[in-house]
Formats: sequence, structure tokens, C-alpha cells
Amino acid sequence: MSESEKEITITQMEKSGRAQSNDFVAVEEPMEIRIVFGPPERRRSKSLSITMRTPGHDFELATGFLFTEGIIRSQSEIRGIEHCGPTVSGREKPNIVRVDLDERVEIDMLKLQRHFYATSSCGICGKASLAALNQLQLPQIDSKWQLSRQAVFGLPEKLRQKQSLFESTGGIHAAGLFDSDSNLICLREDVGRHNALDKLVGQLLINDRLQRQDTVLVVSGRASFELLQKALTASIPIFVAVGAPSSLAVELAEQFRMTLIGFTSAYRFNVYSHPFRII
Repeated sequence: MSESEKEITITQMEKSGRAQSNDFVAVEEPMEIRIVFGPPERRRSKSLSITMRTPGHDFELATGFLFTEGIIRSQSEIRGIEHCGPTVSGREKPNIVRVDLDERVEIDMLKLQRHFYATSSCGICGKASLAALNQLQLPQIDSKWQLSRQAVFGLPEKLRQKQSLFESTGGIHAAGLFDSDSNLICLREDVGRHNALDKLVGQLLINDRLQRQDTVLVVSGRASFELLQKALTASIPIFVAVGAPSSLAVELAEQFRMTLIGFTSAYRFNVYSHPFRII
């Protein structure tokens, strides 16, 4: 059993009676991302984010988060990364990840705080969220790569077949990146849909496989503004969701020329923006 799941005892209720049995649930624990930055004579440590995540691939999560939030531009801007702090009872590793940034990385904390506030689920208006994203100066996606509709029909099932943690727990999100032949490049699972995508982006960044123009991202749930933003920083041209998109996600995809697909199944799907990439 991995650190990502936990075995528990449950009581099953049926019409014929009740019985005790063992089951597996996905682990959910907080993880703090702490950055160390600044010139050698004035190094500073700052707690940047605390997220509820499934343990596993923590360094990928921290790396992906820093990249998709525009704090770093490449893996080379990270000098070192490690777990730190007290060890959680029953765990081998602490739930704090400290990222030592290159001294050339400039951190504008006021700008950073405004960005996190505007893009969080705090009820602020969509115009403020889009304005905060525009500050990152992300380029529009110019990929002309096209994908067949038959390939799209098969993607949710291909994702589902590779979700090992979902298979054992039933309570986990997934993000998977596929190539032009619908082969899986990488898949990550987490209780948080945004964490699953950050882990995926972090893995690709660490292994220098990120900036490809012929890939399609598939997520197991809905398409939110936050997920679209993270996929956009990775320059992914086609975003496929099993669930529905939000209005702001559609607006974002339209603005930055990303093809957004929702309600995807083996029989149908909806294209919400830039359908020229689906043939």
C-alpha cells in the first residue's frame, strides 16, 4: 500500500443486513510550500501556500505550482528542493516542502498576494481574475496541431484505465497528458484537481518535456478557470474535461486560443472554443 492511500474498517449496509469489511480511502493531508529567495546577503524564507493534497510526488507538486503561478519560468530557477520541518505521525516525510530559488528570481510579494487573492475561490469577480492572469503576460497558443474526433472519444477511458489510485479508493481526481497518437505521456492523481495538474506540470518541467505543441490534456472532472490557467502556462493547446466547463474557463480559452472540450464521453463531447483543432 502506498503513502497515497489508507486502509480502514467500514460497515457495509445492505437490505439483508450489515457486515464489517476493509476498504481503502485516498489520503488527504496539508502541504506547505515554502520558498527561499533573494540575493546571498539577504536570503528570505516565505510560506507561500498551504494546500490539501494526497501525499506523493510532493516535489513535482511544488515545482508545478511555482511554474503555473508564474513564480518561476524554468526548472533551472530552482537551486534545491527538500522536505523540512517536523515529521507527521505515521509518515516518513514532513508535510513542508522548501524550495531554494536562484538568487536571480525576483519576488514581488505584493503582486503575488494580489494574484493569489484574485484567482482563489473567494467570490471575487471574473474580470479581476482575468486581469490578474494578464499580469503574467502569457502568450496566446499558436499551435495549428489537429486531433481527430475519434481520438477524443477514446481519451476518457484511456485516462480511467491508468488511474490506479482511483481504482482502489474511488475518490481521486486525475490529470493526464497525451501525445498526437493518443499515447499517455504522464498521469498524476490527487484529491485536489488543481494539485493533480500541478504534479503533472511539475513532472514534465523537471524532465524537460513541457513545451510541446502537439499534446492534449485530459482531466477527470470539470474545467474550471484555475485549471485552464495552469494548462495555459504549460502551452497545452487542447483541454479535454469529462465534466462541464465554467463560464470563465470558456472565456479564458477563447481569449488565449485554447481548444476547450467538455462533457466528453465515448459517444459525444462539446467544443466550447477554437474547434478548428478537432477534425
